[in-house]
Amino acid sequence: MAQFRFENLEIWQMAIEIGDRLFDISDRHREQKRYRFAEQLDGAGLSISNNISEGSGSTSNIDFASFLNYTHRSIYECANILVILNRRKMISETEKDEIFSKLEHLSRKVTKFRKTLI
Repeated sequence: MAQFRFENLEIWQMAIEIGDRLFDISDRHREQKRYRFAEQLDGAGLSISNNISEGSGSTSNIDFASFLNYTHRSIYECANILVILNRRKMISETEKDEIFSKLEHLSRKVTKFRKTLI
């Protein structure tokens, strides 16, 4: 049984799943001593679910919608990092495309959910 509001949100559940995938990538880069890539991806990936959870604790829908804007930005930041990693041959095209698809789907869901708040 969920204790916090965000735990029941599909967008948060999706964000956690994507975050796990992004952490897998950053763990590989940390092992290869590519710390900057790992830290940047960790931060951006964690920010997606963090903003959803933090926003869900807001006292108003307008505040929650604001946090979802930050979520949306973090999704785009992750997508950009993945492009760079792929261009540098640090992740495969297949891996990038798979996560891109999940990020794009989450982006649409966040936008749709945000519209219900305002």
